Amino acid sequence: MRILFAGTPEFAVPSLRSLVAAGHEVVGVITREDAPVGRKRVLTPSPVATAAEELGLPVLKRNRLGEDATAWAERLGAEGQGAEGQGADLGVIVAYGGLVREPLLSLPAHGWINLHFSELPRWRGAAPVQRALMAGEQRLGVTVFRLVPELDAGDVLSRGSRDFPPGTPAGEALVELASFGTDALDRAICALEADPDAGEPQRGETSYAHKLDREDGRLDLALPAALVLAHWAGVTPEPGAWVQVEGQPLKLHEVRAADPPARPAEAAATAAAILQDGRAILGLPGGALELVRVQPAGKPVMDGAAWLRGRGGEAVLS
Repeated sequence: MRILFAGTPEFAVPSLRSLVAAGHEVVGVITREDAPVGRKRVLTPSPVATAAEELGLPVLKRNRLGEDATAWAERLGAEGQGAEGQGADLGVIVAYGGLVREPLLSLPAHGWINLHFSELPRWRGAAPVQRALMAGEQRLGVTVFRLVPELDAGDVLSRGSRDFPPGTPAGEALVELASFGTDALDRAICALEADPDAGEPQRGETSYAHKLDREDGRLDLALPAALVLAHWAGVTPEPGAWVQVEGQPLKLHEVRAADPPARPAEAAATAAAILQDGRAILGLPGGALELVRVQPAGKPVMDGAAWLRGRGGEAVLS
């Protein structure tokens, strides 16, 4: 097929590469504009832009799929029309970061399909993997569906799912699902080639995965250890998990499940960290977490045990 692709982050790159490797003609790639990255805020192309340029594909950088994106796609179609006078056969979108609206939605002959990182209709919206992990789910899925005006509500063309160990950070899960999802994308395109009307309506309970903000990263240490670990996983690496120590934020970059402390902390608190066998162990209801890498306010990331030793071997977290 002649395909128009839209995507932005690293976990959209495997889909773009798989389309090219499968022999489809990717007529153009739309991605978001260069964004400031790092402490020096250097303007940097998106991972999809970099991959597209490596593959020699035309690239348009826009932060919304508006009139100029539509006009650009129309020009690509006009320049590459085949004997039947068609432009793009299909639009494929993977984590572009914006909505496809008319008239762009109807421009490709077969419309648009989306690789979404959940088992729809669960977790429609911007942060499906993150919200699923925060809810304690360990079986994560992908769905390829037809784009319609309603958010993530179109007919399903293919699915897939796999299990992840407890505490798998969202960033790692997305990387794995990005590669895993290329098979579902290939199956969906094959289904459309065989039957342009292919697809089944979504069935089941609908839930929404709203975009995360900094406050979503604050952990509730009154919850059982398993739920705290699940929440940490869902907000790592973005927006980042944090707690407070003496009124100052402490970012938790890496944690893992641990055996409860052999002795209670001296401070009478629901959540207190102590040194045990050279590790920083945070006691919680029903279990404990090891603080592997942390970042105090205004300081670099450091080993959790080193941080705790600097505080006398014990700290109360809230």
